[in-house]
Amino acid sequence: MAGHDASLVEVDGPWAHRAVSAGGTRFHVVEMGEGPLVLLLHGFPEFWWSWHNQLVSLAAAGFRAVAADLRGYGGSDKPPRGYDLVTLAGDAAGLVRALGEAGAIVVGHDWGGLLAWTMAVYHPKVVQRLAVVGAPHPLRLRQAVRGDPRGQGWAARHTFGFQVPMWPERRLLRDDAALVGHLLHDWSGPGWPDERTERLVRRAVQIPGTAHCALEYHRWLIRSQPRPDGIRYAHRMRTPIQVPTLQLHGALDTCTLPGSAQGSGRYVTAPYRWKLIEGAGHFPHEERPRAFDSQLLGWLADPEPDR
Repeated sequence: MAGHDASLVEVDGPWAHRAVSAGGTRFHVVEMGEGPLVLLLHGFPEFWWSWHNQLVSLAAAGFRAVAADLRGYGGSDKPPRGYDLVTLAGDAAGLVRALGEAGAIVVGHDWGGLLAWTMAVYHPKVVQRLAVVGAPHPLRLRQAVRGDPRGQGWAARHTFGFQVPMWPERRLLRDDAALVGHLLHDWSGPGWPDERTERLVRRAVQIPGTAHCALEYHRWLIRSQPRPDGIRYAHRMRTPIQVPTLQLHGALDTCTLPGSAQGSGRYVTAPYRWKLIEGAGHFPHEERPRAFDSQLLGWLADPEPDR
């Protein structure tokens, strides 16, 4: 497909596209609305478009919604390093400050969720509230993979498959990124993705450098575990999270099993709420946007979200 560049991700809509620099890295962000800042962080193998429904619903509810392309994705920079959760959490914290705010409500899906959990521990002053979608707390995920090799271990087999060099990148990009479309269908409930979303995601992953950067996230997660950086990270992540936390999960998620995400509340000392979105798989904010938005907006409107 010719002309693969960052302009592919500048999809027109009621939102505005802009570039924001944080910590020497340039990020493509999409913004809509005015009010308290809600930073939206996508997962693998997507880009900011993952949140196009929520940009509209959050703006309508009186928030300033900003969806970012993570490091290595979409229209953001693709540096050779920095795909560990500590650096990525630093990116997101830097983005909040670069957007002119001291803190934000942080909403993350999948990898964006793992880095949102990390952000709440490493940059607690920047995170006012935390909403995590389809992503267990990193220590709960580790426990689930080790404790249930036939369940979560098997569900996460793609991450283990991504550890070898070069070949997974080629496989991801082959036949117009057919594997990316397959993963979207495989991990979701019935009736999603729509044709437009699948086309956009498959195109965005073919922007030069994206496939490699996206896989580097997965490589760090596994390879760091026995290393000093991974051991330090696991130790630090035992720090309790002290902001109100909402955890939303698709009841039909086959990528991150609901049982693997459940139990993450033990790492939260603030008010914590867990909700399953019925009929949705790994992408509940896209598969069931109305049900998802009603949970998210209801929680945001609650001054003291219940435990």
